Amino acid sequence: MKPTKLFEFIEIQRNKTPLEKSVTTKYNGEWQSLSTEDFYQKVQQVSRSLVKLGVKKGDKIALISTNNRTEWCIMDLGILQLGAVTVPIYPTITGPEYQYVLNHSESQYCFISDAEILEKLNTVRKDISKLKEVYSFDSIPNCSSWTSLLSEEEDSKTKELVEAAKAAVDPEDLATIIYTSGTTGVPKGVMLNHHNIVSNVLSSSKRLPLDIGKTHALSFLPVCHIYERVILYIYYYKGIGIYFAESVEKISENLQEVQPYFMTAVPRLLEKVYDKIYAKGAELDGIKKKLFYWAVDLGLRYEPYGANGFLYELKLKIARKLIFSKWKAALGGNLHTISSGSAALQPRLARVFSAAGITISEGYGLTETAPVLTVSDINNKGLKFGCVGKPIDGVEIKIAEDGEILCKGPNVMQGYYKDEKKTAEVIQNGYFHTGDIGEIDADGFLKITDRKKQLFKTSGGKYIAPQLIENKMKQSLFIEQIMVIGEGQKMPAALIQPAFEYIATWIEDQNLNIDSSPKAICSCQEVKDAIQKDIDEYNPTFGKWEQVKKFELTPELWSIELGHLTPTMKVKRKAVKERYKALFDKIYQ
Repeated sequence: MKPTKLFEFIEIQRNKTPLEKSVTTKYNGEWQSLSTEDFYQKVQQVSRSLVKLGVKKGDKIALISTNNRTEWCIMDLGILQLGAVTVPIYPTITGPEYQYVLNHSESQYCFISDAEILEKLNTVRKDISKLKEVYSFDSIPNCSSWTSLLSEEEDSKTKELVEAAKAAVDPEDLATIIYTSGTTGVPKGVMLNHHNIVSNVLSSSKRLPLDIGKTHALSFLPVCHIYERVILYIYYYKGIGIYFAESVEKISENLQEVQPYFMTAVPRLLEKVYDKIYAKGAELDGIKKKLFYWAVDLGLRYEPYGANGFLYELKLKIARKLIFSKWKAALGGNLHTISSGSAALQPRLARVFSAAGITISEGYGLTETAPVLTVSDINNKGLKFGCVGKPIDGVEIKIAEDGEILCKGPNVMQGYYKDEKKTAEVIQNGYFHTGDIGEIDADGFLKITDRKKQLFKTSGGKYIAPQLIENKMKQSLFIEQIMVIGEGQKMPAALIQPAFEYIATWIEDQNLNIDSSPKAICSCQEVKDAIQKDIDEYNPTFGKWEQVKKFELTPELWSIELGHLTPTMKVKRKAVKERYKALFDKIYQ
């Protein structure tokens, strides 16, 4: 059967590739799995209970979970089966933002993961007009438990109602409203129907090297984001067992426990993994250190499909056995592919990880395109470093005169919820305007160069593409995060969050008589000199007008919680600039 509705993916797994461990979450230190059949039956229970609560087609139900977990998946499918609409919400936003999203979406019920979210929600609960009840996945005092939805015994009448509701769902019906985290302004509710997402799952899944019914994956990117959510649907469809990571902090531990074949990631995670591996390699001595650097240098010159020739491949085989095997072991030992998205990845990282035997597949898309527009096709010589693959089936991409990427296809959203004006601004003449700048090369691969809105002019009238510069500068082991600034100013400069963990080790190695607190590191002239040295090395790769002339260090970790980053770890440029206004003024005074 060819699926047309989102809840049909688990039915396909049930009929074709039933798994002993379909979804797995760790509770109280123990991994607990549901088989495909158990998973499916709990979805039916939830649907029956929601029917008895009066939930009907078109009703909005919100989901807020601190971490990805089995319960979220059960609720998602149970809601969708009734033709109701899921409203996934980022757990990291503020109480007033919860209030806005819940009111704007007119959500009637809200399912949350834990006490921390409940506490935040309770600060604004009285101001949420349509909300009837809040249910929690964790057992929390003074909050209804989601388990009450699983106690519903099957009866013929309710079962018939659920089956009738499933049959009444049309592929063009609204499935979900996803509120963009955004870097500026009020969040917009992206409306995606079943067909938008199903078409994306079917086309994207062809590009991923997944053995149907034979592998398992680790999930940790927020499932409230459409990227990870589509990946989950692909896993259901392909019969891939899913393990949900406990948290970003426990990724390393979970990789060792789960030993996944496949996972998704954002560039920032890959950067941190590489930096840690490189730092450990730098601590070696003698022949071991020389071998490490030799392997890394070899990896940085890697080209797929044996393009470097027989001699290179022979050397690579040796490097994989002596050095890169330890990299794989650190990531669980079984990891074959990482699908990277959300932001531009430095090509050097894609090369060196792929050389190590962990292929990096890059893709590109937006929430508004459900999300995938392009993705690497590893098995069909469709991997090209520095590019994000070719368009998936059904998607048309063209480049506007100003360089903006325009697209059309079955995956493009219905529009922004209750906002026809903003919808009309981005969908013109049948094409969605992405806001990204890119180019298509002679082989049909798409390359992203920057965000249209992030391009800025100096006072001299020169255009600056900050993302290209930032990606280059982040090659420095001393730089954790960087934001290039300078709109309307005489020159580009940068606000930099130092790599505090690495620098603390470096200070010790250099026998510097300073403490390793963030404030002390940012005040240390030796640290500033080391960062300046790296910037001086990278600057000549850009035009003179693009080179970073000055920088200031920020004495805190940029985080989602403090508002520096979006939930997918993109820099909130406006927020960072406002937070460090004093440093900005110091640069340009």
